[in-house]
Amino acid sequence: MKIGWDGIGVGALADKSGVVEVVEALELAGFESVWLGEHPVLVDPQQPPSPVEPTANLIDPIVALATAAAVTDRLILGAGVLLLPLHEPLTLAKQLSSLDYLSGGRVIAGVGVGYVRGESDAIGVDFATRGRRADDCIDAMRAMWTQDHPAHDGPFFRFAGIQSYPRPVRSTGVPLHGAGMSAAGRTRAVCRCEGWYGVFMDLEATHKALEELRQLVDQLGRPAALGPLEVTIMPPAGPIDADTARHYEDLGVDRLVLNHNAENASGGASDVRRRPVLEAIERAAEILSPWLDPTS
Repeated sequence: MKIGWDGIGVGALADKSGVVEVVEALELAGFESVWLGEHPVLVDPQQPPSPVEPTANLIDPIVALATAAAVTDRLILGAGVLLLPLHEPLTLAKQLSSLDYLSGGRVIAGVGVGYVRGESDAIGVDFATRGRRADDCIDAMRAMWTQDHPAHDGPFFRFAGIQSYPRPVRSTGVPLHGAGMSAAGRTRAVCRCEGWYGVFMDLEATHKALEELRQLVDQLGRPAALGPLEVTIMPPAGPIDADTARHYEDLGVDRLVLNHNAENASGGASDVRRRPVLEAIERAAEILSPWLDPTS
């Protein structure tokens, strides 16, 4: 099982030092990946289900991961999750393929539909159609990444007679991990994505989700080109012990993505608040050493 870390470019880590120091520490300690989610706008005043206060600093994930790519050599760069309905697929495909190309094929894109209506309303996207729009966005990006003469004719996006280079390093494109707790979200992962990304899931919820995913694979089949479904889980925020990590692995989880503390997601960059994150990485590296691959 691989171990990742979530949260660069957010709140206390939302500056250059917050990105660079953390990813360098992660790579040195042997973590496999670093992850960052997306909220292009935040509802003001905050109200459920908006996850953080409206003044929280959130660096765009593509920008933050490009910074991380420049100062690391092997760390996988996870955008998780991108809110597909809020994007135009040709532009997003270009951004992801550029990042993948410059990083030597180190990108994974977690993708979802979003759950905050106010964000969709502000950007002018119909919240009710976000699932179908996300599916169409995936198909459009796949066409741009894999077809010799890219063309797509979907319900929301259509194009032909265009090219966009460089392509991603892998001939199949940037790996996509579908996120979402709904049946539609899991179906999207099984039928259209290389993996599934479950967020803030304890062992019981993970067990249930994996059983449902296996049932969907049996019922729907899975395109051979996508390969086996890779499962990435973010446990509830906070430290994790080795026994718990081993239980996740025994369930069939391929990657755990740790999240230190939700309080770090508020406000802006802070040297003082960054220090506990770096200390938490050190502690996690000691506890989870059987799953890490340190460079020194």
